[in-house]
Parts: sequence; structure tokens; C-alpha cells
Amino acid sequence: MTADVRAPALPAERTRSARGDRPRRSPGPRRWRRAVTPVLIVVLWEGAARLGILPPEKLSPPSDVLSVGLRLTLDGTLGLHLLHSLLRAFVGLAVGGVLGLALGALAGLIRLGDDLVDPTVQMARMLPHLGLVPLLLIWVGIGEPLKISLVALGAFFPIYLNTYTGIRGIDERLVEAARTCGLSAAARVRHVVLPGALPSLFLGVRLAFGAGWLSLVVGEQVNAETGIGFLMMEARDFSQTDVVVLGLLIYALLGMLSDFGLRVAERRALAWRQGLQAS
Repeated sequence: MTADVRAPALPAERTRSARGDRPRRSPGPRRWRRAVTPVLIVVLWEGAARLGILPPEKLSPPSDVLSVGLRLTLDGTLGLHLLHSLLRAFVGLAVGGVLGLALGALAGLIRLGDDLVDPTVQMARMLPHLGLVPLLLIWVGIGEPLKISLVALGAFFPIYLNTYTGIRGIDERLVEAARTCGLSAAARVRHVVLPGALPSLFLGVRLAFGAGWLSLVVGEQVNAETGIGFLMMEARDFSQTDVVVLGLLIYALLGMLSDFGLRVAERRALAWRQGLQAS
């Protein structure tokens, strides 16, 4: 009768077995899998255009879009319009973000601020901010303030709501424990409220960027002389679908890059938080 002799489990293996964690897999194959669908769409799009299924006057093939993008880049046209769009976007996002953060913190931390600010903001957020264009035209005119105002309105509500929700979602027992330990109000905000509200705040910023880019598309098509939206509107008048598609792809790329940057910043700022990982 043979004895069942097994090698003792290493400490790391015992810990992983006790927790039921799975070993980490290399992110390389997953990155390639995430690129499969976009590449497949581009290939099918190009093939349909070459076979005549998609007429070029309705939708230009990706090769034509790439060609016109290269031409506009080399002659400096694309860079000029992109610079103006980025300036409008970041100024509007900064204005809307600062206001949303300040009012969200005021309503979330102070009862009087909640009573005075939150009902008005909750009513205002039910209005489609893009539907305010006629009023904004009267209030601020048709120049740069209109475009910045639209972006600021698009960014304000996501940041306000997520700041307010993140603060109100903090466990009150943690705040009481910090007060019992003798922390001042400022120290409680720094060590308890801010870390607890950060996940919700990051979500609000990501949503604000998405709403900001959407608002910019509309704003740059209202009496603009520069910007990606103006480039698209001018191309529409001449039935240049390749330029229109190029503008849409630039907006999509800007949104994707901004969201990727925010996700990286979120992972670093919230490294202490372990969430559910997809299997």
C-alpha cells in the first residue's frame, strides 16, 4: 500500500486557493480580441463599397476617408480645425466641471445647500440642454460663448449628480467614527468624504466628457468658422461624405482617448479598491 505523498502547497498557492482567485492571465490576447470587431467592421465596409453595395455619394469607403484625412493633415487644415475644437471643449468642460463639482459638494455636504440648490438642479436637468440653443442664441449670441456654454451645460449635470450621489452614498458610520477620533470637518472631508466619493466622481467626469463632445458637435454647426463640426457642415453642403465621416471618426477618437485617459487615472487614484473582474 503506497502512501499518498504530496508536496506542501506554497504560501501564495494556499492564499489563492483559500480566496478562490484565478491566476492572472496575460492581457495580450485580450487586447487583440478587442480589436477584432472594429477591424472586421472596417473590412466589411471597404468591401461593400468596392462591390458597389455602398455608393460613394452615400458613404465613402475607409480608404477614401484615410486619403482625405492625410491630405487635410498635410496642408494644415485639419490641425487648425482640431485645435479650435479642443480649445472649446476643454474650456467648456472646465467651466461646467468646476460648477458641477462646487454645487454638488455644496448640496451634498451642507443641508442648507441641499435645500437651496438640489431642487433647482434636478428640475433643470430634465430639460434637454441641446434644446436650449434658441435661448442661448438670444442670451450669449452666435459666437464662441454659445459653443462653450453648450459644452459646459453638457458637462455640468453628470458631474453635479455623481458628486452629490457619491457624497450622500458614504456610510455615515465612517463619518461618525472620524468625528469620534477627533478629526476636524476639513480632515473628515479629506480622509473620509473625498475617498468615498471618488469612484462616483470619476464616473461623472467620464460621462461629462462624452456629453461635452456631443454638445461640441452641435455647437460647431451653428455659425462657426472653424472646428471639426464646421468642417463637417461645409463638407455636407458639397456632398463630401469622406470629410463628414472623417469628422465623425475624429470625434469618436477624441472621446475614446479622453475616456481611456480617465480610466487610467481612475485605476491609479483608486488602486486601493478591488472590483469584480470579468471572467
